[in-house]
Amino acid sequence: MLLVELAALGACLFALVHAIRQRRDAFTAVDKLTKPIWVTILAVATLILILPFVAGFSLGMIGLIASVVATGVYLADVRPKVDEIQRGPRW
Repeated sequence: MLLVELAALGACLFALVHAIRQRRDAFTAVDKLTKPIWVTILAVATLILILPFVAGFSLGMIGLIASVVATGVYLADVRPKVDEIQRGPRW
């Protein structure tokens, strides 16, 4: 279980850093939630995943699932479209 939590934390941190580094207008250009909303969602997800390691407090399986879902939605749906709008199509 520890390995799953660490993998989820790594993915969540990656997604959070990616969201912070993107232009604000790229999110609305692809009809997604705004940048501040995504950064907040991913920051809360990261906090939920870090809590067991720093405070010994855990939200259990529900917290883990919610964080993984939020990170997965960002990485699978939002990130590719934001990258495409900023770089242009790959083909």
